[in-house]
Amino acid sequence: MSVQDPQEVGQGHVVARNVAGERRYLKLLGGGFLRLGERERTAFVTALQADSFQASHEEIGALLGYEWRARLTAAWMVGVARRVEWRERIGGLLLASELTYAGQGYCCALARFGSKDDAEILVSYLDRYLPRLECRYDQGPALGALLRLDSQLGTSHAERFVAPDGPWERWVDALAHTRGTAGAWADASKEAIDAGCDYWDA
Repeated sequence: MSVQDPQEVGQGHVVARNVAGERRYLKLLGGGFLRLGERERTAFVTALQADSFQASHEEIGALLGYEWRARLTAAWMVGVARRVEWRERIGGLLLASELTYAGQGYCCALARFGSKDDAEILVSYLDRYLPRLECRYDQGPALGALLRLDSQLGTSHAERFVAPDGPWERWVDALAHTRGTAGAWADASKEAIDAGCDYWDA
């Protein structure tokens, strides 16, 4: 795993400005901003949108090269502004699954990009990690993002994953406390991705 402090690449300001100052990452984690009061949510969304479009290529790159809070925030910024030039980097980070929580942001970014290329990245992720029943990574957000893209693109990439006794059901049923919830979990995962992504186009 390669983690580089932004200070080492002349971008020492980016964490305080975009991640830590207002603890932005906590509001992004799990779509927490959706549960804020209206005034606080409006202020948060307005500030994040502005930073998402204004951040330089170097600033985004520095955040994506750092720890999970920075990566989560940068992924959301890339997704909010639909900066598709970061697709390959985001896809590589998702497939590597180096750090906890950051994958939520990668999945939301790919869902916001909204193309067949993004669906293929999510398929690759699910092909790699659903068979690893012991790994509880970002399979939920990835499936939710793929279901969203299928609904938008008129495709059926997720179909083979969610088929009865398919990879998704086997992964969900691998834990006793989630056994039997595959369908409900898939629906909830898509709803969470939809809620987090649609807000920025309202």
